[in-house]
Amino acid sequence: MNEVTRAHPFRHSGQDCAEADQIPDTPQTRSPTYRLAFADQDFILRDELRPVRLQLELLKPEMVMQEAGIESTVVLFGGARVPRPADKDKTANPVLAELSHFYDEARKFARMVSEEANGSGHRRKVIVSGGGPGVMEAASRGAAEAGGVSIGLNIVLPHEQAPNEYVTPELCFNFHYFAIRKMHFLMRAEAIVVFPGGFGTLDEMFESLTLIQTGRMKQVPFLLFGRDFWEKIINWDALAEAGTISPEDLKLFRFVETAEEAVAAMADWDGAGQKRGDIPGR
Repeated sequence: MNEVTRAHPFRHSGQDCAEADQIPDTPQTRSPTYRLAFADQDFILRDELRPVRLQLELLKPEMVMQEAGIESTVVLFGGARVPRPADKDKTANPVLAELSHFYDEARKFARMVSEEANGSGHRRKVIVSGGGPGVMEAASRGAAEAGGVSIGLNIVLPHEQAPNEYVTPELCFNFHYFAIRKMHFLMRAEAIVVFPGGFGTLDEMFESLTLIQTGRMKQVPFLLFGRDFWEKIINWDALAEAGTISPEDLKLFRFVETAEEAVAAMADWDGAGQKRGDIPGR
């Protein structure tokens, strides 16, 4: 409980929640209408309360990160299915097995960035990922190995999405709304790093690029690990040749292959585009 709450002259809502179970058991008190509105899950989950749930998902992580003093983050996007190198022989898909070296690069990159973040007391350049397996696990693992903290922005999915064991427990969040989760990825982003992945990674990458391209977000170092992968699945030059993007838009990101190259690219990033906007949500 913070100082404002302790000094507040009114009875705390938590007290009423605790004492609500001690009232006499009668038809009236058993009625759903008698429940405290903020403690009534059936009420909170109604369709009409969606705006409230959206607000809560925005507020909870924001307040926790403010209280933790986190000022900026380095975002790692990447595939949940990228295996650990030690497990690559268990992977049926040989192409996916070949991508396993990106697990090590993500781990090393997160460790290097977190070593620098330690100097700011875990306030700046804090590693943030989706908090799940694959590249996300590597990101959290590297941060932990450096003695740093990492943020995990999990989301409820039918498969693949449970927190990995390396995310800092106090900074491990869970979301229902993809849109709010994406906001938290970018609200403190000092750099965005994208490793090979599937639909989810592509969605996150293109949405982030779109925000920067349109000036809705300031330009930050934007690095794609694995030129061969990205140029195989996306014909970037064809987009520019067709006129659907500007040739200048291809300067919004760089390809890198190793953790060392990525850290160096962040350090000498020239901000090819000027700061044209602000971080969304600010």
